[in-house]
Amino acid sequence: MHDTPNRPLILGSTSPYRRELLQRLRLPFDVVSPQVDEAALPGEAPAALALRLALAKAHAVAAQFPQAVVIGSDQVADLQGQCLGKPGTHERARAQLRLMSGQEVLFQTAVAVVCADTHFAEQALATVRVKFRELSEAEIENYLLAEQPYDCAGSAKSEGLGISLLASIESDDPTALIGLPLIRTCNLLRAAGLDLLPAPPVPSTGAAA
Repeated sequence: MHDTPNRPLILGSTSPYRRELLQRLRLPFDVVSPQVDEAALPGEAPAALALRLALAKAHAVAAQFPQAVVIGSDQVADLQGQCLGKPGTHERARAQLRLMSGQEVLFQTAVAVVCADTHFAEQALATVRVKFRELSEAEIENYLLAEQPYDCAGSAKSEGLGISLLASIESDDPTALIGLPLIRTCNLLRAAGLDLLPAPPVPSTGAAA
């Protein structure tokens, strides 16, 4: 355990999905953009890419805020070893969904927790096995126009209309597909020394009238 009870917590990501997920833990935290190049290295496997980027994001923010406990995360869709990241455009999203139609895709979601002051740095990977239905061109186009999931790895926004594209999901960390595996995140935060379930403050009693 590390002495971190009063250290600030920072989410090294501007993703609204990760921010909303981390809010479930009811911990105060700040959000800082990590400014990390997310390009894959030559021949880099999807899981290795996700782990490397999650750790790089956490380290990048921890270098600016050494006293803080920093969470970094990254997700890569793995289609038979091919990395599918955020499409960014309608055309790329359409191409991704055409590739994934009727296929099994592994969504590799990595999380890292770093505290520079205590030299704590650990990471974990959650793999979500997703089976896509056979998708028609009309379904792909209508989904993209309705959801515009251009900031989601593999264009599959499962917490929204993207769930209609899927035949099945297998995961031991249910929030991983949305972008932050909270079970693994909790384990890492506890290992870093954070108390995730502190006793609630005792309400003060007013003086008798």
